[in-house]
Amino acid sequence: MTNRRTLLRAATAGGVILGWPGVATPAHAARPAGASRRAIHVVGDSTAASYAVAEIPRAGWGQALPLFLDSGTTVVNEAVSASSSKSFADVGRLDRTLAALRPDDVLLVSFGHADESENPTRHTEPWTTFQDYLFRYVQGARAARARAVLVTPVERRRFTTDGTACPSHGEYPAAMRELAAATGTPLIDLTALSMALWDSLGPEATKEYFLWLAAGESPKFPEGVADDTHFQARGAIELARLVVWAGQMLPGRDRRALTDPTIAADRLTWLPTRPGPDPL
Repeated sequence: MTNRRTLLRAATAGGVILGWPGVATPAHAARPAGASRRAIHVVGDSTAASYAVAEIPRAGWGQALPLFLDSGTTVVNEAVSASSSKSFADVGRLDRTLAALRPDDVLLVSFGHADESENPTRHTEPWTTFQDYLFRYVQGARAARARAVLVTPVERRRFTTDGTACPSHGEYPAAMRELAAATGTPLIDLTALSMALWDSLGPEATKEYFLWLAAGESPKFPEGVADDTHFQARGAIELARLVVWAGQMLPGRDRRALTDPTIAADRLTWLPTRPGPDPL
């Protein structure tokens, strides 16, 4: 990892990001007259994605971000189920996102779950291809004069036999932290923040945050569901609160909302339909 760290530091010498093999620098357009001066774009996987009305109460933290931002800040949630840092880029979603960035926008980049997959169209290695792909997001945002913020993957609902929350993402969070440090990119450590939250709640209370539903509780899951990776509305809201609370670099943070414990699930907006997974 020493050579890797040296290369990353060299690539950002003097605080200016330089070329990286195989990475093109996209052209960017000026912000249209009258357009919002503040936009936060989210790229990531199913834990951040927005969901459809038919899927209530399933929700992702990117879907809940607007609850903690003022009305002058727009959230463009491009997170898609089953996306890894590799697949999101390989199918062209990254290029489309970068083309939509305008100066002073923020790009929240959160991958890791699908990067762990054994599927070769999604899999990356933490200290090599994962960092290489994430670097493309960082460089692309900077080329558009936007600001990239890396967000480590949210922890799954996983506990030891004594009820202590335990990690599930191996070396991916550490690899993202190193990339952030080496390239001078802001980082929101959602891995650590979410694990601390799950640890404080314990195995039973966390079921109200994750997609755990009894039979008959939701038309989408008539036989019930016990999902330790994805979230229902309450979980999405509290994770979005963590992201905005830790993201002091984010525009339009609503400090009153951040300290309001009564934000209800019906404040969320669900889509008529949602994008399908990456076609790989």
